Amino acid sequence: MLPALAVSVAVVLALGYFLYGRLVARNYSLNDGTQTPAVRKNDGEDFVPTRPFYLLSQHFSAIAAAGPIAGPILAAQMFGWLPCVLWIAFGVVFIGAVHDFSALVASVRHEGESVAEIARRHIGRRAFIAVMAFIWLALIYVIVAFTDITASTFVGKTEEFEGGQFQFNPGGAVAFAAMAYLLLSVVMGVIEKRYKPRLWVTTIIFVPLTLFVVWLGSKYSTLLVLPVSNPQKVWGLGILVYCFIASLLPVWLLLQPRGYLGGFVLYIAIGVGVVGILFGGLRYPGEIAVHQPAFKTFDAGGPLGSMFPFLFVTIACGACSGFHGLVCSGTTSKQIEKESHTHPVGYGAMLLEAFVALIALTTFMIVLPDGKAAGPGKVYGDGIGRYMTVLIGKDNYLVAATFGAMAFSTFVFDTLDVSARLGRYVVQELFGWKSRRSAVIATALTLLPPAYFIATARPAAPGVRPAYMDFWTLFGTSNQLLAALTLLGVTVWLKREKRRVWYTLVPMLFIMGITVWALGAQIRQNFVTLRDGFQWAAALNAFLGASLIALAATVLIEAARAVLRRSREPAPIG
Repeated sequence: MLPALAVSVAVVLALGYFLYGRLVARNYSLNDGTQTPAVRKNDGEDFVPTRPFYLLSQHFSAIAAAGPIAGPILAAQMFGWLPCVLWIAFGVVFIGAVHDFSALVASVRHEGESVAEIARRHIGRRAFIAVMAFIWLALIYVIVAFTDITASTFVGKTEEFEGGQFQFNPGGAVAFAAMAYLLLSVVMGVIEKRYKPRLWVTTIIFVPLTLFVVWLGSKYSTLLVLPVSNPQKVWGLGILVYCFIASLLPVWLLLQPRGYLGGFVLYIAIGVGVVGILFGGLRYPGEIAVHQPAFKTFDAGGPLGSMFPFLFVTIACGACSGFHGLVCSGTTSKQIEKESHTHPVGYGAMLLEAFVALIALTTFMIVLPDGKAAGPGKVYGDGIGRYMTVLIGKDNYLVAATFGAMAFSTFVFDTLDVSARLGRYVVQELFGWKSRRSAVIATALTLLPPAYFIATARPAAPGVRPAYMDFWTLFGTSNQLLAALTLLGVTVWLKREKRRVWYTLVPMLFIMGITVWALGAQIRQNFVTLRDGFQWAAALNAFLGASLIALAATVLIEAARAVLRRSREPAPIG
């Protein structure tokens, strides 16, 4: 059952890349004879032409955070695995990958500018301001949620690690491995910049070293255990300090090498998953098999438990993510060396993420029906551990499960400094700031709200709802609505360029409808909660949810006006 399912989804993704992806690429008329912004503006910091495989790994690592792992598992727990498989496989081909590819191409054609700046050019300044505000709020949610999750993994107190049978301090192991991994990335960046070795040379040296530091984490798991009353808060604030520094560093020093190595962690996790899915049933008959129902219910209960619309916004990054558009137009577009590279990097990386989502989904499918409900991270870590035992044997299960848990934490951690850098770009674009000093100020403005949240969040404790969960659902919905706004901006641009728009217009209408529906339900539920007594999180979510709908409506109205009033001649770029 599992092998047939995996092969079927892989075939759908491959056909999507070579057939539908190429159809979209032909409409964009990609031309390698045209200089990209990375080549024209090569400044050694933000604009750096990068080899496609190196850039693919960096981009893949930046976009593939916890979303494609947690989302499918949570959705399958609610509705069953079959609806999740269908949305992941077909949603990514016709919506998610098209969104990423289109955002990347549009940014490359607009001098590496963000999706908000593209909206300003083709829709108007009001739309620009609305999109910028929307993006900045969405990034704040990303940083808040992922910082709290990452800090939690560093102290080993999240539900993902609760109940796990580890022979060491899991939080300390993750913290040590993460710090060593970042240091290793800086060393690789310096060597790449100074000596310019062949990529295969740095790969065969630094990829094994990345696995080695993960092993070291298991050996020195108590070295970074902080002797303070609230270590999660200390780690959270420390992570934000790291994000502040990292977002200001040249991309070659940390972002590129860290993303490249992080991509290989993802590749290894994918490889382990594939081996386990294809051959696990042969080595361990009856153990690595489907134990969960294909379909559970259309309504999982509660005001936010309906499959329509919450299946789509719960799976989130596994099929479509607005955050990806920010990465495409914020950092990746500034490193595209040739226009043809946008196809494998933009469209291809999103298909890879969908396969990550499928593997995460199968780790839930092999959980025994009477097994105790667990958080997505623990389900994924245990599942990858069971898949890895196909290669290394059951005697090494704890080591295998540790790799799975650390891989989950690495995916989350890799997204943080990218988000901080993107927040800095947004603020600088909004105010027209260009100087180095303004970059520092813009970064500080982006990180201050998350710092306040981390400093004032309730302490983590067994049985207590994690603080980030107060904002997680709205984060997921705003992320999808951002994808719809990005597709809207691209559609208006294509219309003015006199190109076909159906392949961006139809996905935009679908995602817009689903996310507004979900956002409205969440706002209504927050107001119901407030009737029973004031709660700060509910009040904030209700206000911000209404603000996000108002901002999205502003962009829609301005887009309609732009299409009606503008001439049919394409707008000049530059």
